[in-house]
Amino acid sequence: MAAVDDLCRKFGVWASARALVYVAWKRRRRSNSVEGLSDYMLRDIGLLPPETWQRPQRFNAWDIRL
Repeated sequence: MAAVDDLCRKFGVWASARALVYVAWKRRRRSNSVEGLSDYMLRDIGLLPPETWQRPQRFNAWDIRL
Protein backbone atom coordinates (compact mmCIF):
# COMPACT_ATOMS: atom_id res chain seq x y z
CA MET A 1 0.00 0.00 0.00
CA ALA A 2 2.95 2.30 0.62
CA ALA A 3 4.09 1.89 -2.99
CA VAL A 4 0.70 3.03 -4.30
CA ASP A 5 0.74 5.98 -1.90
CA ASP A 6 4.22 6.96 -3.13
CA LEU A 7 3.10 6.74 -6.77
CA CYS A 8 0.04 8.88 -6.09
CA ARG A 9 2.12 11.44 -4.26
CA LYS A 10 4.80 11.57 -6.99
CA PHE A 11 2.65 11.45 -10.17
CA GLY A 12 -0.84 12.31 -8.97
CA VAL A 13 -3.96 10.27 -8.43
CA TRP A 14 -5.35 10.59 -11.97
CA ALA A 15 -2.09 9.66 -13.71
CA SER A 16 -1.67 6.63 -11.43
CA ALA A 17 -5.28 5.55 -11.99
CA ARG A 18 -4.90 5.96 -15.76
CA ALA A 19 -1.72 3.86 -15.75
CA LEU A 20 -3.46 1.16 -13.69
CA VAL A 21 -6.42 1.00 -16.10
CA TYR A 22 -4.04 0.90 -19.09
CA VAL A 23 -2.06 -2.02 -17.64
CA ALA A 24 -5.23 -3.91 -16.73
CA TRP A 25 -6.63 -3.39 -20.25
CA LYS A 26 -3.39 -4.56 -21.90
CA ARG A 27 -3.29 -7.67 -19.72
CA ARG A 28 -6.94 -8.45 -20.52
CA ARG A 29 -6.37 -8.07 -24.27
CA ARG A 30 -3.30 -10.30 -24.10
CA SER A 31 -5.18 -13.09 -22.33
CA ASN A 32 -8.00 -13.12 -24.92
CA SER A 33 -5.66 -13.64 -27.87
CA VAL A 34 -6.32 -16.59 -30.21
CA GLU A 35 -2.98 -16.46 -32.01
CA GLY A 36 -1.54 -19.60 -30.43
CA LEU A 37 -4.56 -21.85 -31.02
CA SER A 38 -4.46 -24.68 -33.53
CA ASP A 39 -6.75 -24.82 -36.57
CA TYR A 40 -8.91 -27.45 -34.86
CA MET A 41 -9.47 -25.26 -31.81
CA LEU A 42 -10.27 -22.24 -33.98
CA ARG A 43 -12.91 -24.27 -35.83
CA ASP A 44 -14.35 -25.51 -32.52
CA ILE A 45 -14.98 -21.98 -31.27
CA GLY A 46 -16.40 -20.86 -34.61
CA LEU A 47 -13.46 -18.98 -36.12
CA LEU A 48 -12.03 -19.65 -39.54
CA PRO A 49 -8.42 -20.81 -39.58
CA PRO A 50 -5.98 -18.56 -41.45
CA GLU A 51 -5.15 -19.35 -45.05
CA THR A 52 -1.85 -21.20 -45.11
CA TRP A 53 -1.35 -21.75 -48.83
CA GLN A 54 2.20 -22.55 -49.85
CA ARG A 55 3.79 -22.73 -53.26
CA PRO A 56 4.67 -26.20 -54.52
CA GLN A 57 8.18 -27.28 -53.60
CA ARG A 58 9.20 -27.70 -57.23
CA PHE A 59 7.82 -26.63 -60.58
CA ASN A 60 5.27 -28.96 -62.16
CA ALA A 61 4.32 -28.36 -65.79
CA TRP A 62 0.90 -29.96 -65.21
CA ASP A 63 -0.04 -27.10 -62.88
CA ILE A 64 -0.02 -24.54 -65.71
CA ARG A 65 -3.55 -23.34 -66.45
CA LEU A 66 -4.40 -21.60 -69.70
